[in-house]
Amino acid sequence: MPMKRREFLRKAGQGAAVLAGAGPAQAAEGRKITVGVIGPGGMGTAHLNLLSRRKDVEVAAVCDPDRTRLAAAAQVVQTAGGGAPKAVEDMRRVFDDPKIEAVFIATPDHWHAPAAILALNAGKHVYVEKPCSHNIREGRLMVEAAKRSGKLLQVGTQSRSTPMVREAIQRLQRGEIGEVLVAKAWNSQRRGDIGKQAPTSPPETLNYDLWVGPAPMTPYRSNLLPGRWRWFFDFGCGDIGNDGVHDLDVAAWGLGAVTQPSRVSCLGGKYFFDDDQQFPDTQYAVFEYPVAGKTGKRKQLIYEQRIWSPYVQEGYENGAAFYGTDGVLIIGHTVGWKLYGPKNKLVAEAAGSADLPAHHDNFLDCIRGDQKQLNADAMTGHLSASLCHLANISARVGRTLEFDLDKETILGDREAAALLGRKYRKDHWAVPKG
Repeated sequence: MPMKRREFLRKAGQGAAVLAGAGPAQAAEGRKITVGVIGPGGMGTAHLNLLSRRKDVEVAAVCDPDRTRLAAAAQVVQTAGGGAPKAVEDMRRVFDDPKIEAVFIATPDHWHAPAAILALNAGKHVYVEKPCSHNIREGRLMVEAAKRSGKLLQVGTQSRSTPMVREAIQRLQRGEIGEVLVAKAWNSQRRGDIGKQAPTSPPETLNYDLWVGPAPMTPYRSNLLPGRWRWFFDFGCGDIGNDGVHDLDVAAWGLGAVTQPSRVSCLGGKYFFDDDQQFPDTQYAVFEYPVAGKTGKRKQLIYEQRIWSPYVQEGYENGAAFYGTDGVLIIGHTVGWKLYGPKNKLVAEAAGSADLPAHHDNFLDCIRGDQKQLNADAMTGHLSASLCHLANISARVGRTLEFDLDKETILGDREAAALLGRKYRKDHWAVPKG
């Protein structure tokens, strides 16, 4: 059976041999890098399992505002033979540690950019999970912080380092399906109903004040954790920012999009679930890009989302299709791809799964200087996250957006432009600043 992303995370979180074995076995016997892991939840635990088994990495600190999760994370490191890491609730204690050279940030979305900026300002290299920002303004501030600090920032879109995906993109770039004018990404899977819950007290093991961080303080509810925060405006970006950003990232990469889109239109809403989710369970977005150096010429990126679908699309649960003038390439970037020529002739195909260890290798090797270029740097992550944010904004206001690529602002629509940023808790220490 094809490995779906949820299966990948489950196996990585358990230290499955297919992943846990790959990281240490392939790790270079180079300078050991001391790291801290912030947010050891689902994806954070996947990182922790791999990092704690590498010979070229020391996990010196783990950080989480939940004491139960924090203790479990420390145990993961010790079980792997890495010694007892410093276990702290407040991420500032990780940033203040002079031994720590790099941090892995796998917090909820609302913490991604603020934590990354704090880490960069503290002189740390950063690996931050996708989407790398909660909103476009924070993404831009993160890009500027990376440039200002001179430190490296890798975004957790591991398809960028997956050999099978990289081969597919190289075939597109070589023109094997002609000129790619349209790309389509989709997120088609069945999510669960989160119910309707009244505010209540948070668990006694959770420092909820630290968890909320710079976001507006809102009452805790039992369907917020674990992981369901991503369906709420204050803390997440919806499923387009969860699984969809992987699909959009690959689609934009294959389309050759290296700027923001100039026009965005998205229809969406809650067509299926009757619960507390605030983001759409159904979305159809279209992004239009100008082609550099060719006045009037444009390319198009399409995104479809149905998180109530108990079936796959185009043979893949999550994927992208590239429509060229001489053929089409369809990819499920955790499964494989197929390239068809005229009259649907199968020209080439490949299979493979997401390669998180390779993405770690790229980040760590760039810190050492063994590789020269990050596969998913700050700007790359910012552009992909921006697609999620712009689609969500268009769906919320119900209008097409005209976007200024250089100023990163929405033209002629004050209501929509106000959603490019967010409101923060007054005077909170983690509020990102320019």
